[in-house]
Amino acid sequence: MTTDLANRDASVHTQALFKELFLASPDAIVVTAVDGYICAANPAVEQLFGYSATELIGNLVEILIPERFRGHHPQHRGNYVAAPSARPMGTGLELYGRRKDGTEFPVDIMLSPVESSGEQSVLTVIRDITERKQTETALRRSEERFRLLVEGASDYAIFMLDPQGRIATWNSGAERIKGYRAEEILGQHFSKFYPQESVERGKPQHELEVAAAEGRVEDEGWRIRKDGSRFWANVIITALRGQDGQLIGFSKVTRDFTDRKGAEESLVLELGKAVLANPDIRQMLAAIEASIQRLIPHDCATIALYDVSNPHQLQMQQLPSAEEQSPAREVMLPIEGTPEGWVLVNQELLLMTQIDCKKAGQPTEQLRAGIKSGCWVPLNSRGEIMGVLFVGSRHEAVFDQRHAETLLLAASQIAGIIKTDHSFRRIVQFSSKLKEEKRYLEEELRTEYNFEEIVGESHGLRAVLKQVETVAPTAATVLILGETGTGKEMIARSIHTISPRRDRTFVKLNCSAIPFGLLESELFGHEKGAFTGAISQRIGRLELAHMGTLFLDEIGDLPLELQPKLLRALQEKEIERLGGRRTITVDVRLIAATNRDLTKMVKAGEFRSDLYYRLRVFPITVPPLRERSTDIPLLVNYFVNKHAKRMNKHIATIPEQTMAALCGWQWPGNVRELENFIERAVILTPGSTLRAPLAELEMFAEEPPVTSDPNFHAAEREHILRVLRETKGMIGGNGGAAEKLGLKRTTLNSKLRKLGIERSDYA
Repeated sequence: MTTDLANRDASVHTQALFKELFLASPDAIVVTAVDGYICAANPAVEQLFGYSATELIGNLVEILIPERFRGHHPQHRGNYVAAPSARPMGTGLELYGRRKDGTEFPVDIMLSPVESSGEQSVLTVIRDITERKQTETALRRSEERFRLLVEGASDYAIFMLDPQGRIATWNSGAERIKGYRAEEILGQHFSKFYPQESVERGKPQHELEVAAAEGRVEDEGWRIRKDGSRFWANVIITALRGQDGQLIGFSKVTRDFTDRKGAEESLVLELGKAVLANPDIRQMLAAIEASIQRLIPHDCATIALYDVSNPHQLQMQQLPSAEEQSPAREVMLPIEGTPEGWVLVNQELLLMTQIDCKKAGQPTEQLRAGIKSGCWVPLNSRGEIMGVLFVGSRHEAVFDQRHAETLLLAASQIAGIIKTDHSFRRIVQFSSKLKEEKRYLEEELRTEYNFEEIVGESHGLRAVLKQVETVAPTAATVLILGETGTGKEMIARSIHTISPRRDRTFVKLNCSAIPFGLLESELFGHEKGAFTGAISQRIGRLELAHMGTLFLDEIGDLPLELQPKLLRALQEKEIERLGGRRTITVDVRLIAATNRDLTKMVKAGEFRSDLYYRLRVFPITVPPLRERSTDIPLLVNYFVNKHAKRMNKHIATIPEQTMAALCGWQWPGNVRELENFIERAVILTPGSTLRAPLAELEMFAEEPPVTSDPNFHAAEREHILRVLRETKGMIGGNGGAAEKLGLKRTTLNSKLRKLGIERSDYA
């Protein structure tokens, strides 16, 4: 009794569990009687087929089957009832369900016999496999397309290798390129295609190892056909791995580049001969055009070169044919909005089957009149983009990918030649600059005084040297103030010597020693033919001082007309030579010096305030010699030794009374006056004791003051003006007004101010 009760409880529990699973199953479940009528359907059936349970129960199961299968289904159902078992229905067949709205969908069906209360039933589990079928169909189509692609790629040898390098598949392209039929080569090792010397070096195995380690390897080199002939091949080997990451083999794609290799060698040879035989740039361009014409017939070709000094434009040159007599046309082409600019920025080739020249702007319309299709490729020399090469045709859709690849090859060789030519030009320009610097420095050595070191220990001099030490490591502009002869140039050289620019050129220009008409040329340089007498190109002092230091002495004498141009060069770091159109970048550290009061000149409108404040970033005032009298003995000994050595004299003694007289003199000409005096003393000294002409100092001290007679001033003013006009405004230097008048340049400048003589009076 207890056992029966337990069995009944277990049966109830099982039925409840079956009912719960029946209702919750994600698959559609239908229970039918042996005669095919539906007894039960779970919610998944309602959702999948669109019928309610009320509409299904009592109907034949054929209501869920497409009409074209309903006639044969009762027979299949009867066969199953006769031999029931749990099994999938219609194995190997394409089974479909039919929804209430008439739409069909693929299904998988599992049948299971069920017995309940002595009655036989059939439990049918139905699963929608639409997504799986779509995936399988797509995969089949993809495999078929890939098979057709591989078989149809007759220009490519495409085949598979096993992990050891044995050939597993073979396409028609491989048979055409290598000469083997599939039955001859399958199972053979792919090293069979390599020359013997490559096999001996282990190249085939090495390529597999690299591909396995890095994913792929690409190579170009000689390969062997079945008949023993060689061909130049481009090869890509890619490692193939399974879902577990294990290596399952390699894919290998080979292209025959023998024709391209021959064209490359021919192009290199022809262009090399052209460059050697035609140093003239136009003849070289014509030779490049002829070489490209043989590779790719075309109606127009241009080269657009990038210029770092003008980053927004390209210099485009039409390649002339050998028969053309007129000069090759050249235009400036904007980078923005042009095919050349796109290729330059993206570093990719560009093919256009239809060109509308009118949309490309006037310059390109002139050069490409009638051109309807074209190809642009970057001029790439070992990763450096030099510009863009273009070929065009008067017919549409003339060029294809094959032409583009050939043009890329030619562009690589042309870029190398252009780079070499540019390098040669830069060497020539650099050599010219060195010659200019050498000439300039030789003139400096011949005409200018150079201190070897700064001599002195006074507090004032130490303060100046401390300022020099502070400002030298920076790039700040320095304005050195002080009287004539205090050593302002020496301070400027000291700043340069201990600055980061010490290995570059120190260039000096005295603004008062050069006439206004030549001063602009001296500063900025000029092109050949820029003005009368400009028979050759000249590099200016600003350009010479690039990356170095420019010292502008007597900056107060810089004409007002030149001051804004100098200010622009300092602020924008760009200049243009006289008569030139090209912008030249200059990076110059400026040091200026003057003995004039620039503040008063600014107030008087004689000096631009914006330039004054740009110069006066770090002012240094050099004290006059009378304020550092303790340095005079040191300077006297230094100058005596210097000039005695130069004159092969031995001077061991300086009399005390001589030293006392020298220390007591005010030295209005400062250190320069002191050195000149000591040099005369050394010349006059016959023995080992310095014999100084102290009477000269007394004579200068007793010199009467300049007369204040107005008639005298008028006569003196007229005389100076006449001399200035004769020297065309040149104050200092050889043949200058100061020399003709027998005055120092600084003395003459002082007289000009006192007499009220302006540049406009004699210019």
